[in-house]
Amino acid sequence: MGNGGKICLSTFLPVDLDFKEEENDGYRVFGHYLGEKESQVMAVRSLIRSFGSLLLSSSPCVSQVTGPSKLICHAWQFHACREIGTSTVLSTSDPMWKCRIKYTVRPIGMKKTGGRDHTGRIRVHGIGGGHKQRYRMIDFRRMHYQEGKEPESFEEKVIQVRYDPCRSADIALVAGENRKRWIIATENMKAGDIIKTSKHIGRMAVLANEGDAYPVGALPIGTLINNVESHPGKGAQYIRAAGTCGVLLRKVNGTAIIQLPSKRQMQVLETCMVTVGRVSNVDHNKRIIGKAGRNRWLGKRPRSGLWHRKGGWAGRKIRPLPPMKNYVNLPTADARG
Repeated sequence: MGNGGKICLSTFLPVDLDFKEEENDGYRVFGHYLGEKESQVMAVRSLIRSFGSLLLSSSPCVSQVTGPSKLICHAWQFHACREIGTSTVLSTSDPMWKCRIKYTVRPIGMKKTGGRDHTGRIRVHGIGGGHKQRYRMIDFRRMHYQEGKEPESFEEKVIQVRYDPCRSADIALVAGENRKRWIIATENMKAGDIIKTSKHIGRMAVLANEGDAYPVGALPIGTLINNVESHPGKGAQYIRAAGTCGVLLRKVNGTAIIQLPSKRQMQVLETCMVTVGRVSNVDHNKRIIGKAGRNRWLGKRPRSGLWHRKGGWAGRKIRPLPPMKNYVNLPTADARG
C-alpha cells in the first residue's frame, strides 16, 4: 500500500501472466489465458475480489468516487497502480459520539449526510445543505449507577445555558463531583443555579425545585416533569423537546402513571429518574421563518413542486386516545395464583 492511498496490483499478481481483455455488459474484466490455465485465472480473479472487499472495509486511505465502482486492468498495466472506487465514505474517525468511549464536553465536528445512508442512497428526503454544526454530547442519565456502590445525592452548579443547533431545547453546562457535563435545560434555569440529584424515595413526597432530578415515586402528584426514563438507569427518552412537559397523574403499587404532552399515558417504575419542571425554549414553536432561505440555513430542502391529490388523510378525524404504554412487567392473575 502506498502512492497516496492507491493499491498496486503488481504486488499481488504475477507479472509474467498473459491476459487479454473481454467486454462483458459494458465492463472490462479479466480475460482468459492464451494457454490452458483457465483455472488459475479464476483463482487469481477471486483473490483480487476478496482482497478488494477487505480493503474497502478496513482501509481509511481508499478514495471516494461518486460513479459506479469499476476495476479496469490491462495486460500492459499490471505494474501501474490502480485505485479502488466505492460510493461509501471510508474514515477511521467516526464523528458520532456514541462510538467514542470517553465523554467530553467539547463540541464534536459532524459531517453532512444529505439524508443518505452508508450505501450512498437517499433514505430521508428534504435534507441537505445548511450551516455547519457541531455536536455536544448530552448526558441524559442524571444518576449514574456503579456496581457495589449505593447511589448518593449530589449537587451541581449551572455554569452556562446556551443554544444547541442539534435540538430544539437549550442545553446547560453543569459542574459537580469533579466533572462537567451537558444536560437539557429547564424553563427558568440560568447560570449560577444549584440543582440537586437524588435517588432517595421517602415516605413523604419531596418539595423539589425546578431542574432537580428525583425518582418519579418521590414527587407529589400533579408535578410537571420532563426527561423521563422508561427503565431505571437507561437515560431520559421522553419529553425532551422544547417547551414540553408531562404530568404525574398517580402512583400505583410501586409504579407511576405519567401523562405525556400528546395526552397519552405511560406507566413506569417509581425508581425511574425524571427532571422537575418544563423544558427550556418555550417560544420555539412561535418562531417566524420569514423566508425560504432560512429553511436552507437549517438544512431543510424544498419539497417537490408536483401537485398531489389530497386523499382521505386530509380531513379532520376524531380518534380515541391510544392505550396506556406500559414499561412495567406486572405479574398476571395466573402468576399470582
